[in-house]
Amino acid sequence: MIELLQQLTFLERGVIAGFIIGLICPVIGSFLLVRRMTIISEGLSHITLTGIAAGVFLSQSVVYLGFINPLYTGLIFSLAGSLLVEKLRQIYKHFQELAIPIILSSGIGLSAILISVTPSNTTEWFNFLFGSIVTVSLSDLGFIFSTGVIMLVLLGMFYKEMLSISFDQEFAATSGISVRKMNFLFAVLIALVISMSMKVIGILLVGAMVTLPVAASIQFAKSFRQVVLIGILIGELSVLGGVMLSIYFNIATGGMIVVTGVFLLILTMLIKKITRYASGFRLSQS
Repeated sequence: MIELLQQLTFLERGVIAGFIIGLICPVIGSFLLVRRMTIISEGLSHITLTGIAAGVFLSQSVVYLGFINPLYTGLIFSLAGSLLVEKLRQIYKHFQELAIPIILSSGIGLSAILISVTPSNTTEWFNFLFGSIVTVSLSDLGFIFSTGVIMLVLLGMFYKEMLSISFDQEFAATSGISVRKMNFLFAVLIALVISMSMKVIGILLVGAMVTLPVAASIQFAKSFRQVVLIGILIGELSVLGGVMLSIYFNIATGGMIVVTGVFLLILTMLIKKITRYASGFRLSQS
């Protein structure tokens, strides 16, 4: 397995990483949609940027810390941020929406400070902010793959509990489900999806990859399962189209993936409108 991965070209590594992300992001996005918490991905992405900036700063400024990988420091900050968001939601029970702007503004402020004092070039920051498949290393692919597997295993183990909590927390609590523990676990899953996506999609665009496929899928889905499955299909199409166009035009991968996702969203809305109009026309004729 390791030898097979080592034989992959930089482009193949990027494409495989993209398809893993295209699978995971819509799944998490579907749960966030039901919970009406899709904005949380934006807040956590900015605190993840703080972790990346801290990792880059330490690796380039401290001689003995050159081994630090910003992906892992980003993951640590993302996990801490996700747990902090959930804690703030418990503190502000009647104003839970305050948790996101608190985390988001803190992340932006700390990131600005760390980036300003870090001796790094603009290309490196551009790749972190907007993604680049050509910079996905073998270790990055291993990180994305292992994180994706962990997430799928956890979702499989606690799928019923998370689904129940997403739709009705009071009913879940009376059924014996630990709502607090499941919410913390879900916060960790959100942190993982942001951390694994930042290399390909970019920190500033991860939230779009979580939201857009699901927003397109609900145009046709009639159940939660369909929301997930159609979302995955649209997510993979967004990744495939975005990667191909970014290579052809030599532009930012994350930006092109998101633009492709927006195009697919508009397309699904138009198809839905045309279908509804055609149905109404047939009824008027009958």
